[in-house]
Amino acid sequence: MTAKIAYDTVEVGTELPTQTFPVTRATLVQYAGASGDFNPIHWNEKFAKQVGLPDVIAHGMFTMAEAARVVTDWVGDPGAVVEYGVRFTRPVVVPNDDEGAVIEVSGKVAAKLDDQTVRVDLTATSAGQKVLGMSRAVVRLA
Repeated sequence: MTAKIAYDTVEVGTELPTQTFPVTRATLVQYAGASGDFNPIHWNEKFAKQVGLPDVIAHGMFTMAEAARVVTDWVGDPGAVVEYGVRFTRPVVVPNDDEGAVIEVSGKVAAKLDDQTVRVDLTATSAGQKVLGMSRAVVRLA
């Protein structure tokens, strides 16, 4: 695959389509099985509260991956992501109900770089709070 977005057609300030990602307790169990991360803060409400959390929380790497989907869906090729990094600022709290939580992610081209690359800055929130900080991807465009 190659990027479907042409470097020459992108300007600083170009906004990526905002996406929302639902997260339920079932989602966390599926992710734990796929990743091998069975830390009880991600599935055991009693344990999560004993260690000072408000409830079960989503895996940080899961939250990070969902945010990256905004970039990979926009560019059309996951292999076009050259760099990606975040800081975990707040947990995504996932209540034990039918709704769970929602992660909302928006992105904007913050800089055009050399070698057909752009830097995309992402904003990820849940329950009205920013859950990722310094969330940035460098993407090689067509």
